[in-house]
Amino acid sequence: MKKKNLFFSAALAVTLATGLVACSSSDDDDSSNNNSSSSSNNQIDETNVVNDDASALSLVNGVYSHWQPLSSSFSFIIELNSNKLISFEGEESKEGPLNSRFEQAPDTWYQVKIFNHLLLGIAQDNEAITTISNSLRLGKVSQAGYNAAVGKAKFLRALAYLKLTQLWGEIPVFTEAGGSTTERQSIDNVLTQVVKDLTDAESLLLDYNGDPRIPSKQAAQALLARTYLVWGDNPLTAEQVAAIASTQTDPAFSKNDARLEKAVEYANKVISSGILALDPDYSKLFGREYESNKRGTNEHLFTIAHDGDRQDAQGNHQTHCSWTFPFQNGENGNGYKQNHTEVADDNLYDDWKAEQPKDKRLAETYFTELKNPETGLVHHYYSPVYTPINGKGVDQSYEDAENLEIKQNSVDRIEIRYAEVLLIKAEALVQLGRNSEAAEPFNQLRQRAGIATVSAPTFDQIKREWDYEFTYEQFSVLNSYRWKNLISSVQQVKNYKHFSDDWKSLATYTSDQEAYFQKVHNHLVAKYNNVRGRHYRQPIPKGLSGEDLGIAQNPGY
Repeated sequence: MKKKNLFFSAALAVTLATGLVACSSSDDDDSSNNNSSSSSNNQIDETNVVNDDASALSLVNGVYSHWQPLSSSFSFIIELNSNKLISFEGEESKEGPLNSRFEQAPDTWYQVKIFNHLLLGIAQDNEAITTISNSLRLGKVSQAGYNAAVGKAKFLRALAYLKLTQLWGEIPVFTEAGGSTTERQSIDNVLTQVVKDLTDAESLLLDYNGDPRIPSKQAAQALLARTYLVWGDNPLTAEQVAAIASTQTDPAFSKNDARLEKAVEYANKVISSGILALDPDYSKLFGREYESNKRGTNEHLFTIAHDGDRQDAQGNHQTHCSWTFPFQNGENGNGYKQNHTEVADDNLYDDWKAEQPKDKRLAETYFTELKNPETGLVHHYYSPVYTPINGKGVDQSYEDAENLEIKQNSVDRIEIRYAEVLLIKAEALVQLGRNSEAAEPFNQLRQRAGIATVSAPTFDQIKREWDYEFTYEQFSVLNSYRWKNLISSVQQVKNYKHFSDDWKSLATYTSDQEAYFQKVHNHLVAKYNNVRGRHYRQPIPKGLSGEDLGIAQNPGY
């Protein structure tokens, strides 16, 4: 799953060390030099320009090599650090199970991988912006070519900084104009940079043209809406995390109304463009046949392209991880193996079905039984045989796709859907006390799902709608950080079926299944016992080769 190639890791570690320093001063601790522009430090000549618009865009497209390996890796933090997912990826000492049990550390691979690749992508964005700016000055690229390339670079840089600060809090900020690669900046400073980059991208990029793989003006506006919602919920400072680091007490929720108003403003820009829309069929959102807006419905607003392991940096392993051994669940005379990621318990399916039995999204989110097309036999995913399967990790786009996509990893990762824009607007309005105004965007999602609409959604209904619409789409822990309910939400596992001590020894379908449910039980208990205030941050990791990056550690690690 991880493809942890040592040569690859070592090479990237060198790139990190050299690439980041090249974008700041020669001495990271010398702040007097960190604000000088790259154009004053370097003469523009034929060695630091590109020759045409296509080359400028190609230079920025190279940044995707740092995004593509992360598509499934985000789930190994964002979803495993929640009550919704557990991991049996190899031995219990491996990185997936460590995150599942809230035992991550600075050397846990998924934290190392995501943090370093996002920083590497930022360094490459910085270099691309400098080079393309030089090229514009020399007349090598057109204004339109500059706009497309630099707009994309700033869009990707903003997205990287947003992911980093959501997961790690205060982080270094460095751009083509300078900045330290080790000195941590306040979250306000980081998000100020995010807003600046996205505002620039909004002005540089063209309208959405139907291809979600290309950043657009509306995609930048959608990210601005997301950023202001995150910022509007007052992210915790390092000092606030330190105060609760060893406790199992959530901090108080607070908000900033002016920023929430900005979230509404930017969501409205996307909506009023009239370009984006909900796909009328929720079941058609996930899979290869729906990529690049093949249905022409314009719901996928920005996606990370994957072609498997051909020209891709890794492929989107979410399919592989969620669906590695679909018919080896001990039934019908077959063997038994555990998937790399597992739905945490039957209750996630049962509770949803009890609340909203007609919700069309439920069957796409959780698979409870499937027929093997080769044998005609039905396999079940429900205790005492198994737990439900994460359907969104499976290509659902063609007949028997869930069965034929087992070893493929070419499904694009969806970063932003139009549905998120509607829910951002609804949530920001509810937080502002304008609940009746929130009904219109909120009810669009419910109408598509086939469930009852409401006249004025409550905050609790908004939170639950995030689950209904976006479960396993890499929002879980990020929303818990915003709502300040990480500990209480994770500890909901005490109500799950397999949390009971009976499952330490309760006989199940086969002896292998018995071991499986013991693992489920152990992970649920570990989540309940281990989650702490420090988990409002991820640990600042090592470099890709295990080196110290020189960035101060987060509280409690």
